[in-house]
Amino acid sequence: MTVLLVLSLLFFSFLMGCSDGQLEVGFYSNTCPQVDSVVRDVVREAALSDTNMAAVLLRLHFHDCFVEGCDGSILIENGPESERHAFGHQGVRGFDVIEKAKAELEGSCPGVVSCADIVALAAREAIVLANGPTYEVPTGRRDGLVSNVSLADDMPDVSDSIELLKTKFLNKGLTVKDLVLLSGAHTIGTTACFFMTKRLYNFFPSGGGSDPSISPNFLPQLQAKCPQNGDVNVRLAIDEGSEQNFDVHILKNIKEGFAVLESDARLNDDIATKNVIDSYFSPLGPMFEPSFEADFVDSFVRMGQIGVKTGFLGEIRTVCSQFN
Repeated sequence: MTVLLVLSLLFFSFLMGCSDGQLEVGFYSNTCPQVDSVVRDVVREAALSDTNMAAVLLRLHFHDCFVEGCDGSILIENGPESERHAFGHQGVRGFDVIEKAKAELEGSCPGVVSCADIVALAAREAIVLANGPTYEVPTGRRDGLVSNVSLADDMPDVSDSIELLKTKFLNKGLTVKDLVLLSGAHTIGTTACFFMTKRLYNFFPSGGGSDPSISPNFLPQLQAKCPQNGDVNVRLAIDEGSEQNFDVHILKNIKEGFAVLESDARLNDDIATKNVIDSYFSPLGPMFEPSFEADFVDSFVRMGQIGVKTGFLGEIRTVCSQFN
């Protein structure tokens, strides 16, 4: 084998390794060491004027990853066919926060940090802001080159059956346990009465009326906040009683019939997902229970690696809302 051929094969192997590379903690330690602090400061500033910002940024990361992978495709704004305008993304916000962090990073280390990584880092800061656990974020994502509204047709929906939810998560390489834990992100934030109308007043298949899984002690509260034919834009806490703190309380509410969202309530109907919920409430006491916070981080980090582009795939956008 000639020296030239050997060198060619080595170079080809190098290219393949780069394009299939994995994310790593500290990816920007040499090229942009201030990335964590810049994103942290921008997120904290945004949270001062919007108490729901932590939940907003968590949701943004989730929605980005479930369409085309965690590649910033949801950030693109190039007309009505952009992914962000999909029905399944309605109410998703936080784009301006990501754009501000990107602009600051472009000023100090231009062309280095991807928008997709900024979304993942902002989600971590959001969890910390809500008194949740901190953790290391593997980075090295590159920004995708596709953003189309039709690609978001299979987003998980609050009215999905439990079987459909499990299928949608399985299709992304996520388990039943991941479904429960990632639904646990609803421990912070609010939803609109728009998503409650059917569950409160015209629930199927019971032939009308309310979802029978709602605790009779909770139903009047929900109906008072979201009266029939009332303002569908009124907001209510998803984790009643602990909406500002990142904790296991959301699973307690689901277990006891105090789930606000229909998709959360369905987790208590299925034996597999119910067993996961029950595991966090051992009759032997807290010492025998797994850590919801630690398990959530494991699932969230795994979700953050769905369909990532690395190496020579994708690009590093200059502006997050536009392809280069």
